[in-house]
Amino acid sequence: MSVLVVGAGLAGCECAWQLASRGIDVTLAEMKPRKRSPAHSSDAFAELVCSNSLRGDRLENAAGLLKAEMRRMGSLILREADAARVPSGGALAVDREIFSQAVTQAVKTHPLITAESREITAIPETGGIAVVSTGPLTSDALAVDIEKTVGAGFLSFFDAAAPIITASSVDMSRAFAADRYGRGQGDYVNCPLERDEYREFRQALASAAQAPVRGFEDARVFEGCMPVEVLARRGEDTLRFGPLRPVGLRDPKTGRGAYAVAQLRREDKDGSMYNLVGFQTHLTFAEQRRVFTMIPALKNAEILRYGVMHRNTFLDSPRLLDAGYMLRSRPGLYFAGQITGVEGYVESAASGLTAGLAVAWRLSGREPPRLPPVTALGALSRHISGGTAYTATQGFQPMNINFGLLPPLERAPRNKAERYAMLSARALDALEEWISEKGVAL
Repeated sequence: MSVLVVGAGLAGCECAWQLASRGIDVTLAEMKPRKRSPAHSSDAFAELVCSNSLRGDRLENAAGLLKAEMRRMGSLILREADAARVPSGGALAVDREIFSQAVTQAVKTHPLITAESREITAIPETGGIAVVSTGPLTSDALAVDIEKTVGAGFLSFFDAAAPIITASSVDMSRAFAADRYGRGQGDYVNCPLERDEYREFRQALASAAQAPVRGFEDARVFEGCMPVEVLARRGEDTLRFGPLRPVGLRDPKTGRGAYAVAQLRREDKDGSMYNLVGFQTHLTFAEQRRVFTMIPALKNAEILRYGVMHRNTFLDSPRLLDAGYMLRSRPGLYFAGQITGVEGYVESAASGLTAGLAVAWRLSGREPPRLPPVTALGALSRHISGGTAYTATQGFQPMNINFGLLPPLERAPRNKAERYAMLSARALDALEEWISEKGVAL
């Protein structure tokens, strides 16, 4: 039997890879290049839109633990991300083009994966197995049909992408290379602002003109990807506790800290492009140029790509999906990626991995294995399937992986670093035992 995977983003590619690597024929349907979403610009699979960072890669943070587990499970996305990584301190950042092209090549050349360029506008009929991994930018026609299939509980919000500038246009006499608290090898370029410069910048940002978005309201914007202009409107010091926080950063030339610091992170391996960290925005292009060049080191910045805002649509998954990402009301129909309410690139790929594993076991006639809840992979499954509580008033919200989703330690040390290290060690031990028992890793 062939499995239909709809959407060739990170989740779809990971799901297709997991299935094909277990001897299962896969048809991967992707609407590009015939049609693109408003946020995509490349014809390649697994295109990174919002950032080139896959976040922390140390076991002392939950994103690092999730990546370690995925590597152990034979993740295609992590394999190619590691190969395309660029210096980024303790984070895993990649050269976007190299990464996407490598994933595309791996998927398209796998003998059991047939990639088709076509738009799926309706949920496939019953009888086969399908995994819908169309992401936060699901096309209107398919979104309408999904809503008909699952009923009420379909939600949407807006997401934002940060600008990219040329490295050569940064005034390094007004900037310095350093990582927070001295970690890394000076992978970030830091653009300091003094008190008066910061206040003038914040006021301009708070009053800058936004591009029109129908139905947009600040209260509905996901906190993890908050537009920088919305933060600016929330108070004098909100930015200084967010993307412009100066804590742990000192200019090595002077030994001084700054009142506020905007950070640039390398976008490509050659170091010719940088993205403005945390500056997701929905300002008009003219306003982005006017306001962001008020940062002294960016006075003459050459903006290669302006920030954009796009719709993000997701399911009320705890009411709809099981721990294998299957729709409870329709066996054989699975979802994966950000449409399920996992937030972030790595989490999206992780959901594709788990869904692919669940489908493979279903096709073998076995009950899909349940990942240990103490693992990051298992915690995400529990989150989307209702294993973690959410209030009726707040409703289900997208979530990055975090240690709060894992069951607590019986005897947890007060020291946070020690506690997180113990949680990671417990998770990896449990995963190894589970793999040995189930024989599921590639």
